[in-house]
Amino acid sequence: MKKWLARIGFTVLGLVLVVFVGLAVWEPLLAEEGTAPPPETYTAEIVRDEFGVPHIYGKRDVDVAYGIAQAHSEDDFSTLQDVAAMTRGRYAAIAGQDGATFDFAFHALDVEGTVERHYDELAPDVRAILDAYATGLNDYAADHPGEVKLDNLFPVDGRDIAAGFALRQPFFFGLAGKLGALVEGKDYLPDPGRPIDPSPLPVPGSEEERNMGSNAFAIAPEKSGGETLLVSNSHQPWRGGVAWYELVVESGEGWHFAGATFPGSPYPFLGHNENLGWTNTVNQPDMYDVYELTVSKEVVGNDHKLVYELDGEWRELESKDVTLPVRVGPIVLPIQRTVYRSVHGPVIKNDKGYFAIRYGGIDSISQLDAYYRLNKAKTLAEWKGILSKLQIPSTNFIYADDQGNIAYYYNAAIPDRQVGPDWRGILPGNDSALIWTDYVGFEELPQYENPSSGWLFNANNNPFSAAGSADDLKAEDFPAELGIETKSTNRARRAARLMSEANLIDRANLERIKYDTGWEREGYVAAALDGIAALDLQEGRYRDAQALLADWDLNSDGVGRADALALLIMRQYMGKDYNLEPLPDPREELVKAADFLVENYGRIDPPMSEVLRLRQGPGPYAVDLPLDGGSDTLRASTLWDVDDDGRLSVKHGDSFVMFTVWKGDEPVMSESIQPFGAATTRPDDPNFTSQAPLFVRHELKPVFFWRPDVMENAVGRKTVTSKR
Repeated sequence: MKKWLARIGFTVLGLVLVVFVGLAVWEPLLAEEGTAPPPETYTAEIVRDEFGVPHIYGKRDVDVAYGIAQAHSEDDFSTLQDVAAMTRGRYAAIAGQDGATFDFAFHALDVEGTVERHYDELAPDVRAILDAYATGLNDYAADHPGEVKLDNLFPVDGRDIAAGFALRQPFFFGLAGKLGALVEGKDYLPDPGRPIDPSPLPVPGSEEERNMGSNAFAIAPEKSGGETLLVSNSHQPWRGGVAWYELVVESGEGWHFAGATFPGSPYPFLGHNENLGWTNTVNQPDMYDVYELTVSKEVVGNDHKLVYELDGEWRELESKDVTLPVRVGPIVLPIQRTVYRSVHGPVIKNDKGYFAIRYGGIDSISQLDAYYRLNKAKTLAEWKGILSKLQIPSTNFIYADDQGNIAYYYNAAIPDRQVGPDWRGILPGNDSALIWTDYVGFEELPQYENPSSGWLFNANNNPFSAAGSADDLKAEDFPAELGIETKSTNRARRAARLMSEANLIDRANLERIKYDTGWEREGYVAAALDGIAALDLQEGRYRDAQALLADWDLNSDGVGRADALALLIMRQYMGKDYNLEPLPDPREELVKAADFLVENYGRIDPPMSEVLRLRQGPGPYAVDLPLDGGSDTLRASTLWDVDDDGRLSVKHGDSFVMFTVWKGDEPVMSESIQPFGAATTRPDDPNFTSQAPLFVRHELKPVFFWRPDVMENAVGRKTVTSKR
């Protein structure tokens, strides 16, 4: 009997080991093998300055695209692989549950189908750029096999790069929250411009960081004293798939641009060329509609299929079973899910039924063409002509050029809806007349060109505060069906006041405005302070905190005794206000903030410089530096992690900052800064954190746009050539 028990035990153990090994290795074996681009020879020169910023040169645009992939891989191949995995629906095999939600979105949005339907419609030169970039990634992976995180991920081709655009773009105007709410069966709240709870379908690497800010400024020569000024002040995550990567590119075919891009993109998304430049802030018009479907089961022989009603007829509901490869420790679990689709768009099934969602930019990858053309535009008319096609589904564009023009375009692919139905609620899914097929014309959207004030700004606020009272557009002049957001931010209120009060907005004054750390006692700020002041508090700690906050100077510069306390409280109020949710309970927030400070610092008034930190490490170039600013100040320190020592390690806020200047006939000049450095995932590289000391001191570094300046300041130079 003992021998039989032993044999059974060994058999069970063997089976367990077989299952374990199978779960550890199945995913890459069953993953669809990628396709390499057609063989082509590319050659690029990569020159790096003292901060590691790559300056990439090539005879052709495709050579430059190849060089971009090579340079970015040298600095952050880890994140590039994450993005590549997302474009295949395999991110969960790297990131576990966080990746699974994104892989589900990949399948639900039919990203692969979108690319297959429209890739060949892209212009040949755009497809060539994508293939060249993909080849650069493939060559780096082949040369560095020890860095590859997921087997059978490479090769990638231009279609994979296009898939990354199709997947990520909708999440910049709030679709992630909408899908997440539908998946969980939450009540649909139909307020326009309202970013629903930013999880459970986050932009990769950003957690709740989605769309929490950005500032943009443009100043005309008559207001600055003779210069055209453009400030890009994006607020993005400091790490991950939507963290900025700075670069300068120049080809023999006229592509010459300085700016920043996201991992997985073969060209910059913002910055400047010789003649013009632009930057972006997130806008959030009502670009999506939700339809409740009437669904039934239909039996055909031995088969069962789902059907939905449309115009009195029943149509088959498309369905597809997908496998999400979710990593849990050393194994990868195959999680089965079903995704659905109707003529409206993706369909989400929850406990309340079946809901289809339709959104601006659905079933399109034309933004790939638009960004490339914008990079090479030379005049306002040419640049505006590209933007006016609405190929880029969303984001505000703030523009400036060497002719002294400044402009702001509320760019959005807003559905052209019929008047009458309640588009902000749940629509009946059985009426095809409600399935829009076109977009509101570009000329019907809010826009400013050369306002009399001489300045423009946006800080994720509505487009009706942008140029001062004499020039600002009026909300009532735009139909309600557009769903343009009406919300404001503290940053916007502050910028509007500071710019309106300035007789001259020269470079020095513009820097002062951009790095301002003040708060306006309006909106949620006033509600928080008034609510706390009205509390009847008996406990000594909380009564002292109440008194301390009453004396706060409304500034997060790190000087005042109440700054740390206010920092914690305002973050909570800002988050609720931004999501148009009920504001927090004032007593609860005061108690939490005071307790946190006492528990971690032994007092309610520690210097904010001890609390709010810029941290990057470990390694020989690790940094731990003090920061200023707040969650909704123009100097933005928006979101943070609480480290084990109680310090707040900022992870989102001021990210890529660029000041661009055109003055008379002089060549364009620019300066920039980032929180860390070029090599954000290379701890042993000096540029892991080389920009951090400048960043915390509000200082900028030069952008070497012109080749003589690049070569004079070069610290590294190499030529890269494709393997095929």
